[in-house]
Amino acid sequence: MSYDLAVWEGERPADDKAAGLVFEELYDRLVDTDVDLPPTERIAAYVAALLARWCDLDEDEEDTSPWSSSPLINEASGPLVYFPMRFSMADEASAFAAELARSMGLVCYDPQTERLRA
Repeated sequence: MSYDLAVWEGERPADDKAAGLVFEELYDRLVDTDVDLPPTERIAAYVAALLARWCDLDEDEEDTSPWSSSPLINEASGPLVYFPMRFSMADEASAFAAELARSMGLVCYDPQTERLRA
């Protein structure tokens, strides 16, 4: 079982409902497609900062990584990264990921609760 977060570049939506609509549009345009877009510079820096805290899953020899896929950068497409975490580590990892996104001027959205984070 995994827990997903979405982080993207752009203005912070006014509320959770607006964020859900933005997420759906980005997901449809960037994830649910055959087009393979490289991550933007800011999204690549965000993923690198996540990996500075916890290693990629395929490098995890001590079972400490919260990520459910590897390499994590492959979850990024253009200005969006939509990534899964192990459910058992989701509280800590999602809190860190949301705060990191906020500190980098990115939007963090939780599709499970349909709410903006941080």
